Amino acid sequence: MTLDGTRSVVLRAPGAAACVVVDPGPDDGIHLAALATAGPVVLILITHRHADHTAGAPRLRELTGAPVRAADPEHCHGGDPLSAGEVIEAGGVRIEVLATPGHTGDSVSFVVTGADQEPVVLTGDTVLGRGTTVIAEPDGSLADYLASLDALERVGDGRLGLPAHGPEIEDLGAAVRAYRAHRIERLDQVRAALEVLGTDAGVDDVVTHVYADVDPSVLPAARQSVAAQLAYLRRPGGA
Repeated sequence: MTLDGTRSVVLRAPGAAACVVVDPGPDDGIHLAALATAGPVVLILITHRHADHTAGAPRLRELTGAPVRAADPEHCHGGDPLSAGEVIEAGGVRIEVLATPGHTGDSVSFVVTGADQEPVVLTGDTVLGRGTTVIAEPDGSLADYLASLDALERVGDGRLGLPAHGPEIEDLGAAVRAYRAHRIERLDQVRAALEVLGTDAGVDDVVTHVYADVDPSVLPAARQSVAAQLAYLRRPGGA
């Protein structure tokens, strides 16, 4: 589920002493010590609530004294919750908070700009460097996710994307368009499955019909995505 692991990002403008850490990752002592020594760390930011991004945050705060800020207050430690559209100046860079719910309800991305540099977009798990992301229970939403893809396309067209998993994305806008096409294709497959199975078909029946040829190891993720797709199609006005 984490591909090659969870990427932690250290943000610092050339010549700046202080830095910002995004997504400390799991509670791994060696990794957290390495992040702490990259400092001084003045701020810790979280893209979303999943433990592979947040579990190490309390310990990194202990090591550095830096506040931890996330959209979800539960994952804030000594800092205020992030607000959509907020701009943070730290480590010599400008960090704009972009609300990108869908993978989870609290997912955010960060548009990072240094002096005389094009913005770089940190996408968390909203767009991955390889494969596609899961609309995660209990608060993931396909409607929100599609809107978030629109927002990322606007800020990321022709720009570098740094996902939390997988390789860097050379053109985030192009990746977003591929993601959207994949989601629409899956929705069409779910619609076709419902025509065969009946409009009240359950998640497991649809998964079996649509994902018959995939490795069993991905079926738990497929179930979450199908649940989100069915909720999207069955919402008021859905089609």
